[in-house]
Order: sequence, then C-alpha cells, then structure tokens
Amino acid sequence: MPLDLSRIRAICFDIDGTLSDTDDEWVQELENRLRPFLFFLSPGQIHALARWLIMSGETPGNWLFEALDRLGLDQWVHWMSQRMRIKHPLSPPRFRLIPGVPILLHNLYHHYPLAIISARDESTTLAFLDRYTLRHFFRVVVTAQTTPHTKPFPDPLIWAANAIGVEPHQCLMVGDTPPDIRAGRAAGAQTVGVLCGFGNERELRRAGADLILPSPVHLLALLPPPHFLS
Repeated sequence: MPLDLSRIRAICFDIDGTLSDTDDEWVQELENRLRPFLFFLSPGQIHALARWLIMSGETPGNWLFEALDRLGLDQWVHWMSQRMRIKHPLSPPRFRLIPGVPILLHNLYHHYPLAIISARDESTTLAFLDRYTLRHFFRVVVTAQTTPHTKPFPDPLIWAANAIGVEPHQCLMVGDTPPDIRAGRAAGAQTVGVLCGFGNERELRRAGADLILPSPVHLLALLPPPHFLS
C-alpha cells in the first residue's frame, strides 16, 4: 500500500540499523573474534560468515526480547545489565552514522516534528545522539524504559505521538526490523522499512511495511514539506 503523504504530521526513527550503522559494527567485531580461529578462511569468507551469524541471530533475539517484555521481565533484565556494567565496565560504545543522516534530519526538522523510538536504554540512546550532535533535531526521545512495553508493542509510538501533540495514525515510523514495523502498525501509523540495517525486504514486507527504501536518506526525495506548514 503506498504512503498517504497528506496524513504524515510527525516522523519517528529507530536508531540501530536505521540512523546508526550498528550491524556493520557488530559484524566487524565478530570478524575480529573469529579470525584467529578461522585462519584457514579468506577475509571475504570470514566476513560473509560473521554477517550471516549476526543476521541469523537478530530475529530470535527479537523474539526473546518480546517474550521478556510480555512477561514483565524486561525491566529486571535491564536492572541486571546495569549492575553488570557497574561491576564490569565495558569500553564506551562505538557508533557509525548511516551516510547522509545529518542532512536528512536537518531538512526534515524544519517541516516535521521528529522522534526517536529505540529499544536501547536511555544512556546509550543519548550517547549516540550526542556523539553526532543530533539530539536537538528530536522533539521526543523514547527508550526502552520510557513506557511499560517497548517495540513491537505500540506503547512507545503512542507515547511519542501524545508528547508531540499529534494522533498516532498521523505518524510515520521508520525502522529496519519487523518489530519497528509491527509497533507502527499496532499504533495505527504508516511505516517505512529500510534495508541498511538488520532486516531484509521479505521480513519487512511480511511485517506489513507500507514502503521499503534502501536507507532513510531516500525519504528526502519522497516527503515534500507538509501542506499545513507550507
């Protein structure tokens, strides 16, 4: 189903795989760990294996996270992970920006209220936005701890819409995985799947994406300034 552009009053973005090139970062990290054990493979073969392992684990990981959320255990898991970080600090997270994202946000910011809807915790969400000086583009930032349930439940998008002052069906949810699309659809929003992250076209179509683009930057050619602000 094509997008109804006249309906869009706000745009919500996922982070991992949508604004941040997280999958390539994880693939590179796994490549580095596999290389000493798979010295008999070529660099290209190790890269292909690492990418396959990351992508294969993404869907079961989403299922597990959703199950924990349904059982009300996600907050407990978050609390435990925070305690582990205190006892065993990790190196600061590394972020890569999807090419063209700053230009995209700069242009959209002047015409649409923007929101972040991430399943990350608040500290790493804000760390990403601050690393690239993006926080000022977003009127609302929703993280895993903002609402009782996170994606694929509609709660984060409904919360963001209320905070912005629009109806959920007037939002456009942009993400790279089925939980992003399912969350948007459950809230009554239109959805765009992007192929620069973890999801593939078949999964995104099956989840019900209204449109699939190579990356979020392609929104610039799609979204004119809304008529109510022109």
